[in-house]
Amino acid sequence: MKRAVIDSYAVLAFLFKEKGHEKVLGLFEWAAKNNKTHLVSTVNWAEIRYIVQRRTNAKRWFDVRNKLLGLPIEIIDSDQSLAELAGEFKATNKMSLADCFAAALAKQRKMEIYTGDPEFRTVETEIKIHWL
Repeated sequence: MKRAVIDSYAVLAFLFKEKGHEKVLGLFEWAAKNNKTHLVSTVNWAEIRYIVQRRTNAKRWFDVRNKLLGLPIEIIDSDQSLAELAGEFKATNKMSLADCFAAALAKQRKMEIYTGDPEFRTVETEIKIHWL
């Protein structure tokens, strides 16, 4: 196992104990044991926030936020290079903008991505995907 990008789909599966949450738990356990972090883009962080808040409420989000910030994840800011690569993915694939940022981060950092979102099928030839 090695460091990876984690899509919001995977983080939400972990939080809500949905299909694939065991794989995400394993990622976090490996990272903690090896003093490593997995990456989440700021755009995906925003997506995680609004989905958690919509499914629960604003107060619950702050509890979840604290839990997530205690996990071995690193939230990566978007810069011009990442934004342009995400824009390229968006122009050439049927994917949400948030998914394009996750794909761009994986491609830019030459990392694998963990997700269960079928939109990522369109980029399987460019990025190594671990399906939940």
